[in-house]
Amino acid sequence: MRGFLGVFLKPPLWVTLGPQHLNRSRGSEGAPTPHHRRDGPEVARLCVCDLLVAQCDTNCCCDPDCSAEDFSLFTTCSIPVVMGDSQLCSQKAAVYSLDVEANPPERIFKIIDQVNPSIFCIHATNYEQALYFKSPEIPTAENFDELLDKFGGATFSAEPDSWNLDTDAQNPPEYGVPVQTEDAFLRLPSPVVSSWCSDANPAGFLVNQATKCIRSVSVEKCDSIQALSMLFYINSSILSVFQVNITVQSIVVQSVNGMRTLLSSSEALRLPMVLDGLCINAVLGVNYHITHTDTGEIIEAAAAFVLGAISREALSIEQSFEISFTQENTQPVPLSGNPGYVVGLPVRAGFQPQGYPSPAAFLSNKHSQLTILHSTSTQDCLAAQGARAPVLFGYNMISGCKLRITAAMTCQPLAQTLLDVLKGQSFPEFVASFGNSQAQDVLDWVPITQLHISEQSSCQIPVSLGIEIKWTKYGSLVNPQARIVNVTATITSSTLKQLPSGRERIIPVTSSVVFTDISSPAEPSYKAWPTINIKLPFDFFYPFV
Repeated sequence: MRGFLGVFLKPPLWVTLGPQHLNRSRGSEGAPTPHHRRDGPEVARLCVCDLLVAQCDTNCCCDPDCSAEDFSLFTTCSIPVVMGDSQLCSQKAAVYSLDVEANPPERIFKIIDQVNPSIFCIHATNYEQALYFKSPEIPTAENFDELLDKFGGATFSAEPDSWNLDTDAQNPPEYGVPVQTEDAFLRLPSPVVSSWCSDANPAGFLVNQATKCIRSVSVEKCDSIQALSMLFYINSSILSVFQVNITVQSIVVQSVNGMRTLLSSSEALRLPMVLDGLCINAVLGVNYHITHTDTGEIIEAAAAFVLGAISREALSIEQSFEISFTQENTQPVPLSGNPGYVVGLPVRAGFQPQGYPSPAAFLSNKHSQLTILHSTSTQDCLAAQGARAPVLFGYNMISGCKLRITAAMTCQPLAQTLLDVLKGQSFPEFVASFGNSQAQDVLDWVPITQLHISEQSSCQIPVSLGIEIKWTKYGSLVNPQARIVNVTATITSSTLKQLPSGRERIIPVTSSVVFTDISSPAEPSYKAWPTINIKLPFDFFYPFV
């Protein structure tokens, strides 16, 4: 492993120190002779007080720009000892001092063996460049093309072959970790600094993304541009517990005028080529779909392509890329934040069917969202059955309808109908506390408390549903995340009196949602002063009592 440090535990009672190699160097020499240097970090060349270029720094005894006349004017050595990493068990150290008794005063230079007295120290390091700043490479006629390819674009990063590929493929990836492939990582081109595409953006595990960027093209060379070919996006397998090949899910061909046609067969690859002055089969969009298990193991990967034609006059094209992740045997569920809720996104909810000991089926309800009654133009409650609107986080909402009651209506069927209008066919039992709560995380789901307010009478019909969602800021004060901590659904019922024959009555039915911030005010906190638990002897004040 690059940069590995071997740790050596020195016995504190059996440390044997070798003879110190002391060497004196008087006079005008600015650096020690070559035989003073050792393999590895050359401490004789290190000088942390050398700040001026081609000039002597005052009282800097290790400055190679200083002469014997300069040393004679020094009053002291600002840096008396220079060495490499102080955590090494044994290393060479350069010691500088001044002989003020000489006439004129002279500098004294020594190379000694420095021994670390700590019982924990670094015995050896095989990456010595980690102790130094790497000098920038100066462009020359020989390396100019290489540097231009690496740093000439709008953005640059480490090349794929320099990325660390020594990770254990048997361990499932965590959230946000780049999806690893055989050669590097699954690329999801995106704009970074400008609108131009950068291919060095890796796709993160479980991070759904959608990007658009501009790609510079040339029709004459379109068959040699990798980013326009389907092979660039599917020619490398994803590394999981086993290698997963990226299959072609579908191919849509777009004409020059924008008309799209879905091909009946996606087995044959269509590579870009020049035909009649057009570049056909150029990749305009890629949509990845990754399927994983509940333990995070990737088992399937598919890509849907949009191929198009590029005219000779076009100098650039816009490409779109998208990636989504779905757990096997489940429906894809959009998130509402990462991790906390985002204002304006739906509140995620679900229920737990009977017979499940754990909340593994939280996300099995329709759309996995908390919904309320959706108002219609007719305002008829009986016609509004099934019309629901999602509850958006942070938005207080109110909706309603009107119910026309006649003398022929009976109490119990009417009450059940109104309850279905207010709560829907399957009112959820739990709400996700975070926008990205997973179904298997039991502690990330908040139960909905249902309250009933009614009068004492023989016939009660529900007339309103009020949902109060309490949330708080969670996490860092710099970037707090919204977290739902309590949900209460209150159903209010009213007494239905029997109407005389031929009479009608209109009852308003309402549904509302209110968000309440219960966060405590952010105040700076300090650690408590330590207390000393002093116990005095029972006879401490004996002479005085």
